[in-house]
Amino acid sequence: MQAEIITIGDEILIGQIVDTNSAFIGKALNSIGVSVYQITSIQDDKEHILKALAEAEANADIIIVTGGLGPTKDDITKHTICDYFNDTLVRNDSVTENIKKLWREHVKQPIQQVNLDQAFMPSKAKVLMNLVGSAPGMWIEKDDKVFVSMPGVPFEMKALMEEEVLPKLKIKYKRPFILHRTLLTYGMGESRLATRIESFEDHLPKHIKLAYLPNLGKVRLRLSGKGFDEEVLKNEIEGQIKSVLPLIEDVFVGFEEDGDIEVLIAKQLTKNSKTLAIVESCTGGKLAEIFTQHAGASSFFKGGMITYATQTKIDILGVSEALINEHSVVSKEVAEAMAVQCRLLYKSDYAISTTGTAGPTKGDSNAEVGTVFIALATKEGVFSKKYDLGNNRTRVINKAVNKALEQLQKEIFKN
Repeated sequence: MQAEIITIGDEILIGQIVDTNSAFIGKALNSIGVSVYQITSIQDDKEHILKALAEAEANADIIIVTGGLGPTKDDITKHTICDYFNDTLVRNDSVTENIKKLWREHVKQPIQQVNLDQAFMPSKAKVLMNLVGSAPGMWIEKDDKVFVSMPGVPFEMKALMEEEVLPKLKIKYKRPFILHRTLLTYGMGESRLATRIESFEDHLPKHIKLAYLPNLGKVRLRLSGKGFDEEVLKNEIEGQIKSVLPLIEDVFVGFEEDGDIEVLIAKQLTKNSKTLAIVESCTGGKLAEIFTQHAGASSFFKGGMITYATQTKIDILGVSEALINEHSVVSKEVAEAMAVQCRLLYKSDYAISTTGTAGPTKGDSNAEVGTVFIALATKEGVFSKKYDLGNNRTRVINKAVNKALEQLQKEIFKN
């Protein structure tokens, strides 16, 4: 059972917006056992849409289209679908009433004719009622294949997908189970990891696949299986996990399904009633943001500081000026002093610091671009690590964040 996703909109092709719809739809389809064969983004052009529909019909059982269903003249999807299916538009009374209801309850302005005209639907289409927007979705069947068209507005598409499309697909098709388990690893590159588990990968059964998903000092290993007996499939994947874990135990930090590394750290801190504080220089607040983007962070996160300028490290954080002059602001000694001072100021169990030269210039330090020191202070003491993270500013900053998370995870999971 395969699907193809088509997103329509010049705004996607010129990079004005990011296509998040396809990611959501792909994940939703996968959750009910439908594999995505291809994702295509195309322009608001009749011939381009017709060509994409024909190619998708040849590739897949389910074709899902988003975009081009608005009230303006550049929204041509509905008319093009009529051409593709040799159909005509007819007014749908239930859609008309839904549009009027939305205007009465939410818009509070006179309704325009262009909005009412959104009730015109291809006569062969089943209406997918959009309760949060004026453009309805459409469901058309042809030779046991399903074509679905939905608005491109993400929250409207998501509502239709969850409330209309997925339930209908579950009824129409007998689908296999698709299961994924993703192992999170930190501190080892993709090629080294692949070499280490090469024998394991070679002996995987054909219906279970392994994918490497690398990103700046971390690699996700995704095991995916497909089959019609869910319990058997679960046991098979769990068996493979038991086989691979001993090979990666020194870099394994948890399962993605349980949350990213910062979530695992947060859970462990909360479980042990421990607290964390952060002081950042070269990472500029990104490390603190990683934790505070999740609800409930106040239960373990005491606070953070961005002591970006050298003088701020002295005046606010209380790092010795003599220490900085002797060792440089980017040094093991200063990183450790930052972490110790941070833990004392916030009265936390753990404190982590970052100081480095992200580039493109060296700033107040003589350290080479890409040099980063990360220190972690606890009640027992302080330790630090030095890293050479390259010469691309953005990559240096993001790698430093990941290395800090790696150090934190290893320390707080020791006990």
